[in-house]
Amino acid sequence: MHEDFVFVDEVVSGVRWDAKYATWDNFTGKPVHGYLANRIVGTKALCAAQAEARDKAESLGFGLLLWDGYRPQRAVDCFLRWSAQPEDGRTKPRHYPNIDRAEMFEKGYVAAKSGHSRGSTVDLTLYHLTTGELASMGGDHDLMDPISHHGARGITPVEARNREHLRDIMETCGFTPYDHEWWHYTLTDEPYPDTYFDFPIA
Repeated sequence: MHEDFVFVDEVVSGVRWDAKYATWDNFTGKPVHGYLANRIVGTKALCAAQAEARDKAESLGFGLLLWDGYRPQRAVDCFLRWSAQPEDGRTKPRHYPNIDRAEMFEKGYVAAKSGHSRGSTVDLTLYHLTTGELASMGGDHDLMDPISHHGARGITPVEARNREHLRDIMETCGFTPYDHEWWHYTLTDEPYPDTYFDFPIA
């Protein structure tokens, strides 16, 4: 692993994680190339900002659940190959019900060069500290649909408020949101803005 990258859980105590691309629970339907362990990796700068976000979330009664951080370029290449394969329908209803695989790239849900590969982007959500239950957000991780956009219509007031809580937490702690995905945030002053890493998560 690059010397400026760490396992987030070893640096930011109290966060939960479920590295979706290391599991069968993602839009490809199987573990993704480059994810050899269910861990979240990021730059030390990302972790410092995440610790601030954890504290702010706690002040509002929430904890943080991380779904992805650093993403090897080989994983992104795997997404590209997957998008060219025939549709089997296994993950379409949950993750991309209204578009074709290839449209994921055209519509901005998946990128051939991902900010995740630079090490300072994170996918995450909130959970209630009192119950441990995930906060309702009006759609799950990697639902590639306009309902996942910031400001989307068709979600409940509670879901909209929870999205705003997450956005406020992250922006206050130095992150920039991505318009198409309510769960996706990039450190505004990321240390490697032009470098796409490819070491595996192991």
